[in-house]
Amino acid sequence: MDDRLPRKLVAILYADVAGYSRLTGKDEDTTHRTLSEYLDLIAASIESHRGQVMHYAGDAALAKFEAVVDAVSSAVDIQRQLAHSNKKLPSESKVDFRIGINLGDVIEDRGDIYGDGVNIAARLESLANPGGICVSEAVRSAVKEKLDLSFEDMGEQTLKNISEPVRAFHVYIATGDSKSNNSSRKKPAQQVHLHRTNDGVSLAYSKIGDGQPLVKAANWMNHLEFEIHNPPWQHWWTTLSSHYRLIRYDQRGNGLSDWDIENLNFDYFVSDLESIVDEMEIDRFALLGISQGCAVSVAYAVRHPERVSHLILYGGYVKGWCKQGPDAAKRGEAFSTLIEQGWGQDNPAFRQLFTSMFMPEASQEQMNAFNELEKLSVSPENALRLHHAFGDVDVVELLPKVSVPTLVLHCRNDARVPFASGRAFAAGIPDARFAALEGRNHIILPNEPAWQRLLEEVLSFYTG
Repeated sequence: MDDRLPRKLVAILYADVAGYSRLTGKDEDTTHRTLSEYLDLIAASIESHRGQVMHYAGDAALAKFEAVVDAVSSAVDIQRQLAHSNKKLPSESKVDFRIGINLGDVIEDRGDIYGDGVNIAARLESLANPGGICVSEAVRSAVKEKLDLSFEDMGEQTLKNISEPVRAFHVYIATGDSKSNNSSRKKPAQQVHLHRTNDGVSLAYSKIGDGQPLVKAANWMNHLEFEIHNPPWQHWWTTLSSHYRLIRYDQRGNGLSDWDIENLNFDYFVSDLESIVDEMEIDRFALLGISQGCAVSVAYAVRHPERVSHLILYGGYVKGWCKQGPDAAKRGEAFSTLIEQGWGQDNPAFRQLFTSMFMPEASQEQMNAFNELEKLSVSPENALRLHHAFGDVDVVELLPKVSVPTLVLHCRNDARVPFASGRAFAAGIPDARFAALEGRNHIILPNEPAWQRLLEEVLSFYTG
């Protein structure tokens, strides 16, 4: 006799607010009124697409649909309506939902639904960008020929409390609003330009998105064109450009900037940032430093405090490996040998070792993409020169001189740059705000809780 409870195959939609605690912390009454209005809008859309809301849990809603097409159509309709409604609100009060959709078996009991099918939908929701939709492979297969939508393959994702990996897809939504918080719209188009510095080096730079300017300081292994479609980085630039006017450039010796160069040291890295900002004629902007770019950003902010409205530092270090003591120096020199022997080889074994330090919890697809980025973005000779140039970094004495609002973020178990490095930035910069993120990856991937936390912190800091 089969003792299993009866199950039913349905499409499950799970919607939840991104950054709800942050919003209620700023203005609980306004947030609740907006949430109530938006939940009514969501319920109406679900009903009009022949779905049924099964329950609400605070800022979340769970619904079922008999047809997958109806579930996806409702999700797209919801995000378009919410994007339109958010336009009427100040940036600090916008309420963005993330939506996950799965096709799976559920147990129906007492007016609710249960089971792994529901759990997967909830986990997929956590992978979506604010204002976006994430679906399982079963959902994408069911609707790809029936709805005029595009999908981004995120690869197989390991979801909490789900035994088998789930292949996930972002849904691109056209809202008609370039400033919408919908980060799952089509990949941003960019135009790459070249700018010649005072020492004759051509630097490649680009602008994508609209809104307040956010300048990202360069670090090594940049490639403007390849990164915009590269899985480990794509979600960074797609999401940030949906909120800001994002300006990026390739470091000298990297990507689309000149590779055959004479000057490759920290002072030139800072002057390159100065040169790009002057070329773009940006009077005041937020400055984002990632990894090696953090030290460059600090040096720029000390030189030009009147131009930096906000300083955002993620995953950086105040001292390079040459300045961290004998043990770090030995590791740095050993790494130099590995670069010399293995960087340019067709066999990706070395680059795989390097990648595993940046993203130990990445999928094989994400690792392969980063391996390819390493090979395309920089030559073995320049990789070695850059490794030594950043090894000589030391901005400890500059930290007390930073006078602009600063947000420091770092993963507790970063496998590449120790957590203590992030704490050193936060302790040394007056009144710096510090956010400790959970995770091991130096480059945060879209399926990590740390990614959503990072977004919430940045949006609160810059637009709040």
